[in-house]
Amino acid sequence: MRVCLVTGASSGIGLATALELLRGGHVVYGAARRVARMAPVRDAGGHALAMDAREGEDLERAVATVVEEQGRIDVLVNNAGTVLHGAVEDVPLALARDQLEVNLLAPARLVQLVLPHMRERRSGTIVNVSSIGGEIALPLGAWYYAAKHALEAFSDTLRMEVAPFGIEVVVVQPGIIRTGFEDGTAAQLREFSGAGAYREMAESMAERAAAGLSEGSDPAVVADVIRRAVESGRPETRYAVGWMAEKLLELNRTLPDREFDALVTRVR
Repeated sequence: MRVCLVTGASSGIGLATALELLRGGHVVYGAARRVARMAPVRDAGGHALAMDAREGEDLERAVATVVEEQGRIDVLVNNAGTVLHGAVEDVPLALARDQLEVNLLAPARLVQLVLPHMRERRSGTIVNVSSIGGEIALPLGAWYYAAKHALEAFSDTLRMEVAPFGIEVVVVQPGIIRTGFEDGTAAQLREFSGAGAYREMAESMAERAAAGLSEGSDPAVVADVIRRAVESGRPETRYAVGWMAEKLLELNRTLPDREFDALVTRVR
């Protein structure tokens, strides 16, 4: 049995992960802004914590609560995140900074907060939920991809630093997953880039986004991988999971840049 803190646990991958870890017999604390939406976590025997990833005091309070109530923290699943769409030229830098705050700096702060407790016990697992966007990049999403690329580099360095203390660092790279994560995509594209120089590309992507995902994996497939990583004595350093994840990563790794660019701009 492990004591786990899962962020972004009010919906999608985070909620599925919290429930899957509870099914595995672990002690689970879900953390999110929308506490009411974590009722399934409480109903399954878990705990729900109010936490805004943008608020440092919330991050500190969440970790302190887990340690105070359980005496330790074995697993951190950094899943909370946000997404932003629009051309680089159009998106205000204040919103770009928010992407980095939520998708990179908040996870980094939680890592700083849990590490002293994990080092003391010389064990622990940190799971950083990235994306296939941690390796690839598509049009009109530069700041999201930049944040996820940075999270992966951060995780690689962290893995080497904490290995001597018996702590594992895992990156999970979901592909196309059916959640509400990108429900605002079409609106964002039209707001920031729907009337300017990038309007044709933005409108094409917005139309696809508005139509919704016709294909994609259930969040449960990601939750299952996270549970396997948490319960493994020696997990993989990266797990690509979900529809098109391995395929798109393989194409990105093998095709010349311009060929990959032409492929994804045509597909999108």
